Amino acid sequence: MSFISNRKDGAFVSTYMKSRQSWWLALLLGGTIVSSAAEKDWFVPLGPPPEAGKRRISGGESFPPLPLPATPLRRTERKREPSPPKLIAKVAWGEEATYTYDEGGKTRIADWNLCPGDLQQLMKAASARLGTTYGADSFSLATFDGDPAKTPVLFFSGVRTIRFSPHELELLRSYVLRGGMIVADSIAGSPYFYDSFRAAMEQIFPDLGFRSIPEDHPIYHMLVDVDKVGFPKNSKSDRPELEGMYVYSRIGVLISKYGLGCGWDGHEVPMLKQAQYYDPVSAEKIGVNLIAYAVGYARLGREQAKPELYGALDEKHPTDEFVFAQIKHDGAWNAESGGATRLLEQLRQNTSLRVSLKRVPVQPGHDDLSPFTFLYLTGLDDFHWDAAAVASVKHFLDSGGTLLINNSLGLRTFDAAVRRELKKVLPESELTPLAASSPLFTSVFKIGAADYTAAARAQKPGLSAPRLEGVSLHGDVKVIYSPYDLEAGWQGMDHPLAKAYVPDSALKLGINIVMYAMTH
Repeated sequence: MSFISNRKDGAFVSTYMKSRQSWWLALLLGGTIVSSAAEKDWFVPLGPPPEAGKRRISGGESFPPLPLPATPLRRTERKREPSPPKLIAKVAWGEEATYTYDEGGKTRIADWNLCPGDLQQLMKAASARLGTTYGADSFSLATFDGDPAKTPVLFFSGVRTIRFSPHELELLRSYVLRGGMIVADSIAGSPYFYDSFRAAMEQIFPDLGFRSIPEDHPIYHMLVDVDKVGFPKNSKSDRPELEGMYVYSRIGVLISKYGLGCGWDGHEVPMLKQAQYYDPVSAEKIGVNLIAYAVGYARLGREQAKPELYGALDEKHPTDEFVFAQIKHDGAWNAESGGATRLLEQLRQNTSLRVSLKRVPVQPGHDDLSPFTFLYLTGLDDFHWDAAAVASVKHFLDSGGTLLINNSLGLRTFDAAVRRELKKVLPESELTPLAASSPLFTSVFKIGAADYTAAARAQKPGLSAPRLEGVSLHGDVKVIYSPYDLEAGWQGMDHPLAKAYVPDSALKLGINIVMYAMTH
């Protein structure tokens, strides 16, 4: 199949060939997406070809977490330098064409590689800042084995509609759920690539949904603070804008509506007047943070992929058994995998409390909360309770139940949502700091001091005492709120830049909170 397309602003001759992949034969979302004439106008070269790289032998596949010391790599030949471990792979997709410039020169362009130097330059910048060299690769999904340990990040770039076969969609879903991270760059701000990629991810993750990444999220601050950005044209904003799908507490799928790759390669996009993209300085800052985030959260992602026990609402729970019931809401409600189980195991070891090791998800206003005396609420971003949920939570508290609220990663957006929604439930009450003499700090362990992550101490220098806030009802604290992440500590693995308690302090506080709830 081939056709010719001519442009008034230059001689543009494209020969469209059948792709070696199955992308263009597949249906997306049960239907065919038809390319328009306007979409073809985006298909132009955006950057110079990359410098030829040195040929290197294959090396080890593993990569170190943050902090990033220089790690010896496996050699297969003593006298030849091994390649750095591959962190990210650019996925080949779509079609190729020949572009003819007005001046007469020609170049080959491909949907997946319109800015060939993007990853090469980004990895140079990231390696310089990290002090450890990581490599990049490229391949089609037809040759991808789906193993996140070998390829922690998959990178998609383009301007036109992208399509996936059912097999490819299932491969991508499995890859992310096993701990991999997908990053998509609408390289010139094209709505065709952005909309189609977003739709494909929403198809395979219908229960997650894309969310705007808040400005205090670690991905904007891993190596350099990205508080303001620049756009060369077509935007007056100075705020970074990334969207992501959370898989537990990490970003499993990230998409940039505005172009990053040409900025990584150090140039603008002169051939597309309608293009929207970050300037080189802004793009590099976002890019190096992205690489550091991928490195720092890779092992956590694979750990969170391990199966976890869940309970069901119709189970007949023993009356003397503690059940960890967790509130579902319209935000990112399920922030950790394995954190609650580890806390429950510690409760079994350190107390006489009969404990079920299963988490039970419950939805206020929809599920009956009467079997439970303890509810747990956490999240990473905004959430809202409707009137039925508000009434359900209020009845739970009025009946003597205890609500523990945890701010996953310690983000401002969730903090603001908690205070707003609690006002609906308890309009006459305020969250106030709990005094050091509160029995919450002595119910099992005497906790006079607590250890926090470096990010929490940087935010609040001198932080050493445990900080919990609460609301008292009928003489007992019935709403307990931790503005610093407890569950990341329960889970026990590093969450870079999380404002959180370290594991020992988090577990002791968690045990004290549960025992207080069961005795008051």
